[in-house]
Amino acid sequence: MRLTTSMPSAKKLALLAVAGAALTAASAPSAQALTIKGRGFGHGIGMSQYGAYGQAKAGIGYQQILKHYYTGTTLQTVSPSPNVRVLLQRTRTVRFTGAASVAGTALSPTESYSAVVSGAEIVIRDASGAVVARGAAPLEIAPPAGQPFTLKGQAIQGLSNGLYRGTLQLRFAGKTVSAINSIDLENYVRGVISAESPASWPADALRAQAVTARTYAITTSAGAAQGFDQWPDTRSQMYRGVAAEKPTTDAATAATAGQVVALNGKPVTTFFFSTSGGYTENNEFSFLAAKPLNWLRAVNDPYDVASPRHKWTIKLTRKQLNKKLRRYLKGGRFKRIKVTQRGVSPRVVTANVIGTRGTTPVTGAQLRAALGLYDTWAAFGGKDIAPPGGDSDKSVAPPAAAPSSPSGGLTP
Repeated sequence: MRLTTSMPSAKKLALLAVAGAALTAASAPSAQALTIKGRGFGHGIGMSQYGAYGQAKAGIGYQQILKHYYTGTTLQTVSPSPNVRVLLQRTRTVRFTGAASVAGTALSPTESYSAVVSGAEIVIRDASGAVVARGAAPLEIAPPAGQPFTLKGQAIQGLSNGLYRGTLQLRFAGKTVSAINSIDLENYVRGVISAESPASWPADALRAQAVTARTYAITTSAGAAQGFDQWPDTRSQMYRGVAAEKPTTDAATAATAGQVVALNGKPVTTFFFSTSGGYTENNEFSFLAAKPLNWLRAVNDPYDVASPRHKWTIKLTRKQLNKKLRRYLKGGRFKRIKVTQRGVSPRVVTANVIGTRGTTPVTGAQLRAALGLYDTWAAFGGKDIAPPGGDSDKSVAPPAAAPSSPSGGLTP
């Protein structure tokens, strides 16, 4: 169409102005929104739980699954089985039942007891309020042989009146009492698997989860100075005690008894998470302060496709962006995000948040937390970024149930 060069009349100018205003108003919402396309769910390091599910569905054994995610590793057996100490609760009064003894004093398994800090001691009282034992921390409470005890009230991971095997250790935590479950490694693993992967998943996916959970437990100590090794939630890995014991996951524990992931004969930390989006990441590109670790290299993960977070889209308005990124905007308003470095996968390693009052550099993890993203694999502007070499997704039927936590082995 040829453009006219004639001068429009005043009436035409008025009409054009109205039309232009209407067009601007109609397009404003989309202009004010940011579309973020991404992949994955979690920190991206180590084993993808959905990838393990997909491989197991395709008939790949747990040994190969683990070798795929943990580069250059082999399996070895830990013997004898060590104990794991899991922090369950911190409260002014710890209440429990199912106890047979404490510090050499006999207790009744059918009675309820409470423990509080009193001066330099922890005091144990029965239901009537009578003192039945007292002593310096730690006090160890044992149930009858082979039986679990009950920790009353709500534990840190949200479980109420939970049943736990092993013993209950009581320690000082200021004016509160820390309730710590000291349990042998194999029973600990029984309490983890179904809390991390659905018990209905294929046997080799559950076996892979058993080995990663076991290895993670013996290679990390989240609170050694406070008398425990593991949190019962995603700060370590999910742990629900007896409530997590299922026939399929117990079978996975038994089938892999004592097995851990090792490199050059030494167990290594087995980070794991929910969904890779088609590729895992080098550890140094997710945890910026960490040095590169040989067994935590980025790998292609085509069987991860069954996850509902394999690909995702989030839309945020300008108002939401100003609020979520307020700490990085220096009192100004949001303009755009510019990625300055990507990892192998390609997750965001570093980026700039650009506002009307300047630019603030951020890490991918900071950006993910601020914007509420599922993963740091993200593109800001509505275009998906494929894995290195393009998509090679394997067709896998979606599972009936999803992992109960977004990631294990580290806070997502």
